[in-house]
Amino acid sequence: MAIDNLKDLEKVLALKEEEKNWKEEGPSLSMLISDNVLSLIDPDDPDDPIRRQFVPTCYENVSSEESIDPLKEVEHSALSRLIHRYHNRAALLVTARCFAYCRHCFRRRFTSKDEGKITENEIVQAADYLRKHGEIREVLLTGGDMFTLTDSEIDFLLSRLKAAREDIIFRLCTRAFVSNPDRFTPSLMAVIRKHMHGAPFLLMCQFNHPRELNEKAVSAVSRFIDMGIPAFNQAVLLEGVNDSADILEELSYSLLYNRIKPYYLFQGDLVDGTAHLRCSVRKGLEIEKELRKRVSGVAMPQYTMDLPDGGGKIILTENYVLGLENGRWQIKSPFQGKREYPEKELI
Repeated sequence: MAIDNLKDLEKVLALKEEEKNWKEEGPSLSMLISDNVLSLIDPDDPDDPIRRQFVPTCYENVSSEESIDPLKEVEHSALSRLIHRYHNRAALLVTARCFAYCRHCFRRRFTSKDEGKITENEIVQAADYLRKHGEIREVLLTGGDMFTLTDSEIDFLLSRLKAAREDIIFRLCTRAFVSNPDRFTPSLMAVIRKHMHGAPFLLMCQFNHPRELNEKAVSAVSRFIDMGIPAFNQAVLLEGVNDSADILEELSYSLLYNRIKPYYLFQGDLVDGTAHLRCSVRKGLEIEKELRKRVSGVAMPQYTMDLPDGGGKIILTENYVLGLENGRWQIKSPFQGKREYPEKELI
């Protein structure tokens, strides 16, 4: 049984003062901690990295210069549930529910709120919009977590979207491998398999710490991969969770070993109530620089910032290109020293 209040949480965890003083008000979002998440938490470690991601604290009730919608998704919403922020990509918010609520959630203006599931009429409207907008090549099915929908609801959703545009690449976005890996039943996988015609599905996971990649989670992800659906990981850099090169090196190679591509390492968005979980960009760049020396290209995630005010994504990295001198590029090595590379002369 998932826990959604402090009284029940105190029965299984000895709460710290900042946890006891949390209130579901202001910029904070609701509490929901699934059984599977609880099983990952070490109750004897008050600073457990899984606990820090899911157990709320009073620091969430603090609002500063941040925003409830830092990416300007509302402003870029073509329909009530369809965000068309990039020319060739869109996001469809299929539900406001998750199996557990991450305390770093950037979409807390929507997640856990009253919007609930997408309606059949909203799906039809979204499909019609996609049909009319051929520039859209990819759609993120997100929310909330799309797999909180029932099998029949997912079947209807994919049927209508695929009928409208079979050429669109749909990204299946979920955190359920951590919060509820038992959701990926044979019947659900049969629904996914049924709609694997046309453009491919891509599976977008979020594993933030190596301990989240346990046997149940890996087995659930493998069901998609074994059907031919590539898996990518979108981690969030979180203070006190994974803000070290050691942890991220282990995470990257654990992901790769289990056939999941480390894709993004997101800098935390400027969302109200999440400042205590955000790592500084300075520290993030130091970690990225060190991690680049330790892992291969396929194991290296892109340290990425989604710019405030809907400015789009940029890659954050050490500047290795020092400049052009006498027709030769001066380039800093990530390991030691400097190298030169000749500029090609224009004819």
